[in-house]
Amino acid sequence: MTTTVVLDVHGLTWASSATVIESTLLRRPGVSAVQANAVSQTATVVYDPSITSVAALSEWVRDCGFHCSGRSVPDHVCDPMSEPTDRPTQHVAGVEHGPHAHGATPQRAPQEVMGHGGHAGMSMDAMVRDMRNRFLVALVLSIPIMLWSPMGRDMFGFTVAAPFGMRDDVFTLLLSLPVVFYSGWIFFDGAWRALRARTLDMMVLVAVAVGAGWLYSVGVTLTGGGDVFYEAAAVLTTFVLLGHWFEMRARGGANEAIRTLLELAPPMAVVVREGETVEIPTADVLAGDLLLIRPGAKIPVDGTVEDGISEVDESMVTGESLPVHKSEGSAVIGASINTTGTLRVRATKVGSDTVLAQIVAMVQEAQNSKAPGQRLADRAAFWLVLVALVGGTATFLVWWAVGAGVQAALLFAITVVVITCPDALGLATPTAIMVGTGLGAKRGVLFKNATALETSARIDTVVMDKTGTLTKGEPEVTDLVVQGMSEEELLALVAAVETESEHPLAAAIVRYAVDRGISPAQLTSFRNVPGQGAIATVAGRKVAVGNRKLMLEEEVDFADMMVRRDELAATGRTAVLVSVDGHGVGVVALADAARETSAAAVTALHELDVQVVMLSGDNQATAARIADQLGIDTVIAEVLPGDKAAKIAQLQQQGKKAAMVGDGVNDAPALAQADLGVAIGAGTDVAIETADLVLMRSDPLDVPIALRIGRGTLRKMRQNLGWAVGYNVIALPIAAGVFQPLFGLVLRPEIAALSMSGSSLIVAVNALMLKRLKLPSPPPADSAGAPEHVEMRT
Repeated sequence: MTTTVVLDVHGLTWASSATVIESTLLRRPGVSAVQANAVSQTATVVYDPSITSVAALSEWVRDCGFHCSGRSVPDHVCDPMSEPTDRPTQHVAGVEHGPHAHGATPQRAPQEVMGHGGHAGMSMDAMVRDMRNRFLVALVLSIPIMLWSPMGRDMFGFTVAAPFGMRDDVFTLLLSLPVVFYSGWIFFDGAWRALRARTLDMMVLVAVAVGAGWLYSVGVTLTGGGDVFYEAAAVLTTFVLLGHWFEMRARGGANEAIRTLLELAPPMAVVVREGETVEIPTADVLAGDLLLIRPGAKIPVDGTVEDGISEVDESMVTGESLPVHKSEGSAVIGASINTTGTLRVRATKVGSDTVLAQIVAMVQEAQNSKAPGQRLADRAAFWLVLVALVGGTATFLVWWAVGAGVQAALLFAITVVVITCPDALGLATPTAIMVGTGLGAKRGVLFKNATALETSARIDTVVMDKTGTLTKGEPEVTDLVVQGMSEEELLALVAAVETESEHPLAAAIVRYAVDRGISPAQLTSFRNVPGQGAIATVAGRKVAVGNRKLMLEEEVDFADMMVRRDELAATGRTAVLVSVDGHGVGVVALADAARETSAAAVTALHELDVQVVMLSGDNQATAARIADQLGIDTVIAEVLPGDKAAKIAQLQQQGKKAAMVGDGVNDAPALAQADLGVAIGAGTDVAIETADLVLMRSDPLDVPIALRIGRGTLRKMRQNLGWAVGYNVIALPIAAGVFQPLFGLVLRPEIAALSMSGSSLIVAVNALMLKRLKLPSPPPADSAGAPEHVEMRT
């Protein structure tokens, strides 16, 4: 039995640093999978809790030389299942605590510190500032090192003697010390971590390049002087730091969505205890607490309204654009905003059980997961480092053998090592995945992993369950046929009868009357007729509401309206007959109405050249009515719940890449069978658990949004991988001096460093361009809820 945890990890300065954690943890007992992400500064670990623990995992990460404060969770999360640890840790805002009684002051226990919001240790902003400071030191010192170097004197005609009568090489050696041992020390530290983890990464290459050039020059200086190139080591360090400073800023932009989610929950909550209101940290709220939510306040945790009426803005959590009406019994989501009235809410889910915490965990796991292309890129990056080291050594030996001299040969070798750094290859897909999953999360579209994101780009057929997915899953009045009285009079009589009935159709008719401002008439007697309808006395008149069998038993003549009733029934509607004092006066037609955005969703899918199939257990007429209304291509009706997966398999056998969209328990097998399982967020836990993609808004319009995001992300991944591979193919022979005899084309290490860093920056910025992806908008809200057709006969 394994479990999954997302660890808060900081200090992953380079994209290739993730392999150090992965390589180390995978050799530890109980760990079966590790996916670290330098962009999000987290790591997803699958482990056996009977063998190891979160505390042990955190300790192993720290042994790698990185900061780890435990689970990465939002600030409001309190996890009572945290594991004690004897390791002293600094205080972090929102540290866990043990369970406490109502009204008691929580006591901090020596428990495992949680990484709340990813802010423990050195944050990404702090890492960016640190990188900037190292770059500035290297830049300031590289200028005089350049001027007093042989290259500087030759290129710029600089003739000023070194101060204090020192030789130029001694002076530049002293200036280079802070560059190497402060600005560039992170290269050597990173290389040591990688080698200790038995892997090769970018830090090994940069450390070899800078170290080889600097140590060679030190050797020349200490043996009496000569041609040195401290300027190459200094400028190389400067350009690598410059490129990664910009790259890290871009990486920070890629992680914007998850930071926004982490900061949604309010830090404090107002609870009612013993009749008094008390403000406490959100992390201290327990299930069962009564919360006071004032207008304009954020709801701290998930709960149920016990008192009050209000509108709640859930857009930041679910993506739902319109405020949702809440009253007694309504469920509310933590981090949503109470807009108008005051609510008293009973907390039902706190800590890691809240919707927000689960969304954050799902998004983090998706961002850390690796698409098939990324796993290939990771393997290629390892071998690319090996190629760079071997190629650099071979370049040095070849140039030395042809008489170029040690210094020239070493410069060529260093250039090869630097320009082949695989950082762009390591960033190519993670950055795109970060932006893509974040873009989806903002719209309430939650990809469970990178494979789902990549698969969504290849979908050419979308199969949608009808009830609850394309339709609302509840009946609505669609047509009204009236004879011998007004609509208002008929509805007043029918509503009076149906108010006493518990049938779902009755509730829909009453709701329709109330929405039109019609109050039920006075009812004096009521009799339910099982399987047929109901009979009542309303305003002194005998009113019967039900099916044809009831009307036959009551000997009501419906000949004039039976044709219209049959027409409605033939289109999949349920026709309810109404008689007053033994005369047929009306037909009320009801049907499961389509969601307001279903037609727009089908249109948007067609714009993507995606075939839309509707799967339904209803009869052909009912299914065809919805399909015609929405413009759906193919209808598969009268499908038993257990046969849905088989229908998906048939489409796959025809060569289709099929996505299944559903919300019920009976949809779970089909969701698992499909290439991409899509669960409507309002559906069952089983469907959500089985699916690859969750639509939090329960809106079918989010299906084409998900496919667009998938296609855009895959396009960026391919562009980035193409650039990273193409860059190395072209740059490596140039760096080795292959074209020097023919064209005199020579790259110095400094230019190679700038080129390598620029390549990484291009990859990161290109991924960020995904944020400009155009996504379809929902139709105007005022177009919702109108009946398809209302007809009146008098």
